[in-house]
Amino acid sequence: MNIRERLDFSCALFDVRGDLIANAPHIPVHLGSMGDSVRAVLQAFPPRPPAVGEDGGGGPHMRAGDAYLLNSPYAGGTHLPDITVVSPVFDGKGEQLRYFVASRAHHADVGGISPGSMPAGSRHIDEEGCRSDGLLLVRDGRFLEAEARAWLGGNPHPARNPEQNIADLKAQVAANALGQRLLRQLEEETGEAAVPAYMGFVQDNAEAAVRRLLGELRDGAFELELDEGSRIRVAVRIDRAAGRARIDFAGTSAQQPGNLNAPASIAHSAVLYVFRALLREDIPLNAGVLRPLDIHLPAGSLLNPLPPAAVVAGNVETSQNIVDALLGALGRLAASQGSMNNFSFGDGRHQYYETVCGGAGAGPDFAGASAVHSHMTNSRLTDVEILEQQFPVRVERFALRRGSGGAGSYRGGDGVVRRLRFLAPMHANLLALRRRVAPFGLGGGEAGLPGRQWIERADGGHEDLPGIAAFELLAGDVFVLETPGGGGYGGDP
Repeated sequence: MNIRERLDFSCALFDVRGDLIANAPHIPVHLGSMGDSVRAVLQAFPPRPPAVGEDGGGGPHMRAGDAYLLNSPYAGGTHLPDITVVSPVFDGKGEQLRYFVASRAHHADVGGISPGSMPAGSRHIDEEGCRSDGLLLVRDGRFLEAEARAWLGGNPHPARNPEQNIADLKAQVAANALGQRLLRQLEEETGEAAVPAYMGFVQDNAEAAVRRLLGELRDGAFELELDEGSRIRVAVRIDRAAGRARIDFAGTSAQQPGNLNAPASIAHSAVLYVFRALLREDIPLNAGVLRPLDIHLPAGSLLNPLPPAAVVAGNVETSQNIVDALLGALGRLAASQGSMNNFSFGDGRHQYYETVCGGAGAGPDFAGASAVHSHMTNSRLTDVEILEQQFPVRVERFALRRGSGGAGSYRGGDGVVRRLRFLAPMHANLLALRRRVAPFGLGGGEAGLPGRQWIERADGGHEDLPGIAAFELLAGDVFVLETPGGGGYGGDP
């Protein structure tokens, strides 16, 4: 459901060092961090050509026909439901490593203390599901199903639907196989030397574009408070003579006991996304964007936590606020909704997860868009017909939340209202920020309205909910979600 209906997946191409070259235009939070995953696999399974007279052996060395599974947030991952499959591409003789292809997909459930693996109350990474720093998934072209099943069942809270996980993993392996085949075809058409050469040109071009952009930017700093009181602080310092910038997150809060901690790979993704978004030139998102940028993330902080910190909301919520803080520091955009409004529910049979759209922030010469998935998410919502067909739920309303965008010379975009009636009991989780701290305006623009949510019980009761909560829904209950609007820009409404 997450992959087929919501398009919560990404595919990408990397050079022999694991640097991003190009990607499918899907989920930004996946793409800036996948290079870290590829490099983690490369370090754990270094390639070694077979010695004369041997077939390569069965050891830990990477070889042609392999694929590897990884989802650890401490090895380039984001949160545990996002599983990355990395496949090396060797030359025709299987001797020289040349490239990597990888796919990352959000699995409906990878275990943990809550169905859907998006628990509101996790305090330790193991409570969020099965974790791997690198697992051999395919050897000599053979899918190692027994090993994958053992991993899915190895957590104290194992995956609830391993059949679905296995099917999705096989789809990821197949996607990688297509990428491998097309790369070899490209080599045949252009010559083996041309492909890595142009991979270098693509990154060089991106680096040059960012250096030109830095000449237009000014120094800035911003502090952004999250709902539970932790803070993101960022200072951007431009060295025009050197064509470089320092992105310094010193002063950001220490890692938290909850799950809003964002691994370093997510902060890298946010920086990559912001500077690519500011470019006027039409270039593919790639690792060259980061070359002129020095990123400082204090160890043990909210944006560079140490294991075994819980991180499930850091990927989806804190990432959005890193982007807003960076754009605020650069004076380029008022805050967007600052949340993915992550709602999941399930039982032993059903596991469902969705992110819900909201308002985008306004800029110096444009209004914010309404009812969009902004910044670090680019997934879609499951079609109502599919949702109601597959799960015991009815969508009673899905509409704009009129007036929720902040006023200004350019208004922020409006959020949405979503009402879901449950036809069977379900355990549910909500991970959503910008409930206490409103999306800020810039240049005199007003803040957007914060989000809110509640339950209308079948017996007539009403229960307001915080933004991060676990709760039970009974048959006949209605869950109501109002997402935040974007901030306005400029002082004249």
